[in-house]
Amino acid sequence: MSRSNDPANFFQTTSAITEAARKAEKSKNSKGSPIKRPSKILAVATDPENAGQIYIAEAAGTVKRIALEAGKTIATFAGPTAPLTSVAISSKSNTVFAGCWDKSIWSWAISTRKPGRRFQGHSDFVKAVLVFPLKDKEILVSASADASIIVWDVATGEKLHRLKGHTRGILALAIDPAEYEPNKDSVVVFSAGSDREIRRWNIGISSAAEIEATTDMSAPIIAHETSIDTIRFDSDGELWTASADKSVKCLSRARNWEEDTKLEHPDFVRDVLVDEEGGWVVTACRDEEVRCWDKSTGKLHHVFSGHFEEVTGLLLLPDQKVVSVSIDATIRQWSLKAPDLAQAIKEAEEEKLGNKEEEEEEEMPGLLTEEEERELAELMEDSE
Repeated sequence: MSRSNDPANFFQTTSAITEAARKAEKSKNSKGSPIKRPSKILAVATDPENAGQIYIAEAAGTVKRIALEAGKTIATFAGPTAPLTSVAISSKSNTVFAGCWDKSIWSWAISTRKPGRRFQGHSDFVKAVLVFPLKDKEILVSASADASIIVWDVATGEKLHRLKGHTRGILALAIDPAEYEPNKDSVVVFSAGSDREIRRWNIGISSAAEIEATTDMSAPIIAHETSIDTIRFDSDGELWTASADKSVKCLSRARNWEEDTKLEHPDFVRDVLVDEEGGWVVTACRDEEVRCWDKSTGKLHHVFSGHFEEVTGLLLLPDQKVVSVSIDATIRQWSLKAPDLAQAIKEAEEEKLGNKEEEEEEEMPGLLTEEEERELAELMEDSE
């Protein structure tokens, strides 16, 4: 006997049916010039060699290199049978790295697309990966739902350090740009996760340890009420954080990481980036929307509406182009240039006005047919 996976063949609540119908209808939109994929997209990374290409990590267990203008897949990196949660690209070794639900980090040579070394040592899902040169080595840093960070030597696969301090899963990693130079002996890496804590680590080849609290700076940094999905530094060295407490915050370096800006959302926030050229902050939310905020005032400027499932990641490309990815299996592109933003706002207002007029027409009684008018006239005569 065959079995169906179609939800329509199973009992569903009225609200579930309504929501499914809404998403099905919204999925028909072409906003952001969607590039459709066969699988949910969980992470995205830039191609360091080509600004017109990106890498995506899919729930189907593959990494794809996508040519944005053509909207086509130009390379597939396969092997895992579990979802890939994160992706990082090394221009030094020409290697793709991806964190996986199978507790390991997979790697592939970009030129051959063949699987390379598999880094194994975590006891739960790998949620974030970083790769960077340090002194004469290339370093891979991985963070896991097992609440640990592992530092690896890319060339040998050797596990250099295991760092513990978080009490729950780690979801995000970021290099402190103010403390990083490839030829230095060490680097400062920030981590954040489900325990709402942001911790700082001094990582070198021979040693690694958490940066301890000082008289003017706490350890860890506590800025949110619950888990933090993304941490990013802007060009001024300020730290931007996206959290499941429905907010994005900017933490000031000069004030020992105190809150400087807070952007409130209606749902969990998954990602944040800063467009320095235009002075915008862009956020990705579980409510399917990509929002553009004025960095200087913290005011919401525009909402890019096109995705029909949770938005999982953002990228800022040259020429003020934002790429967003989602578990709706689409890649969309949005322009932050002033004329394009003005046009997007105008179109959104026109669409909103059109929807309002349609709703009003539905509420208004329709015009009478000729037969109905005749019947009404006879009724009026009878009543005289």
